Amino acid sequence: MNKKEKQKDIEFFMQEAINLAKESMETGKGGPFGAVVVKDGKIIGKGSNNVTQNNDPTAHAEITAIRNACKNLDSFQLDGCEIYTSCEPCPMCLGAIYWSRPAAVYYAATKDDAAEAGFDDEFIYEEIAKPLDKRNIPMKQIYRAKAREIFVNWIKKEDKIKY
Repeated sequence: MNKKEKQKDIEFFMQEAINLAKESMETGKGGPFGAVVVKDGKIIGKGSNNVTQNNDPTAHAEITAIRNACKNLDSFQLDGCEIYTSCEPCPMCLGAIYWSRPAAVYYAATKDDAAEAGFDDEFIYEEIAKPLDKRNIPMKQIYRAKAREIFVNWIKKEDKIKY
């Protein structure tokens, strides 16, 4: 595939993500966000923001698209895949993207564009940077030794599936 064809594909897949964002907004499924996952030039996963429809704060477009693609691939990773998303990923989606390990991410609007529309994640970035005892939602550690035992057993487990 030459550079011009690749650019045409990139534009096509980004338009698909933007179409999903528009549809989500117009149908009231959720916020104006859409994403597609592509492998070998084919869309293998689609997602739009379904937060309000599903009463699920994790139902962001990228998360939904990742779940759909992983189900279709029968895998928990997106090796060799690209994610096209209508907006720069929020901190939660960025974490999910890194865990799913795609080859690349393409995004259209920026986090500043989202903030201007009322989707401001800056407070989350600020919270992550704070010491645990200074966060707005109290973080209290309890039962570390009991929970740590599970990790010790995981380390010893011979038939584990690493991810």
